[in-house]
Amino acid sequence: MASAGRVAIVTGGSRGIGAAISIKLKEAGYKVAANYAGNDERAKQFNNVTGIPVFKWDVGNFDACLQGVAQVTKELGPVDVVVNNAGITRDGTLHKMTHKQWQEVIDTNLGSCFNMCRATIDSMRSRNFGRIVNIGSINGQAGQYGQVNYAAAKSGIHGFTKALAQEGAAKGITVNAIAPGYIDTDMVSAVPPNVLEKIVAKIPVGRLGKAEEIARGVLFLVSDEAGFITGSTLSINGGQHMY
Repeated sequence: MASAGRVAIVTGGSRGIGAAISIKLKEAGYKVAANYAGNDERAKQFNNVTGIPVFKWDVGNFDACLQGVAQVTKELGPVDVVVNNAGITRDGTLHKMTHKQWQEVIDTNLGSCFNMCRATIDSMRSRNFGRIVNIGSINGQAGQYGQVNYAAAKSGIHGFTKALAQEGAAKGITVNAIAPGYIDTDMVSAVPPNVLEKIVAKIPVGRLGKAEEIARGVLFLVSDEAGFITGSTLSINGGQHMY
């Protein structure tokens, strides 16, 4: 899996699944930039432990993404790999959901994919190489009660992936998605224990996934060996939803 010092940006890259992806890429020889949005203390701790540089900007803001990518390019070099992992939840049933709850999730989870890809695609095209991996969700495939905003954003990621894959293929740019199931992260651990118990009961392998299992999928998809894979969605969900 040749990395040859390629530069990779991982959004939401200092916590949870993103942190596992950042670490896995660094171990494989990539020069990793871990983006984060707001938790300075957590990001500093991540940097101290891993040595991976952290960069703070709001991926839901287009201009912030342009500036952030410019900063990473200046410090590490042209960006070869983008992993759009950043995501938030603002759960609630539709009849109680505010427009703000809807828009924040759409901007952060889906809008960020446009923002980050638009900020990097010209450079990738000029060098005839790029690897983009968008982190979707089982809930974007199957839906989820109380998550019309999250499910819509994640479902949108899967369509975005297929369309951009067609545009990038002739320029050596592959675009794929990973749809994680329920992974043992801070976001999932916030689910009430009785609800979590019911979720695990529906997973055929009988457990939550591990962040490292998602990271291994990303590492493969960004490798040279995966050059013939584009427009695909890799479901890593323990058999909970076979799509």
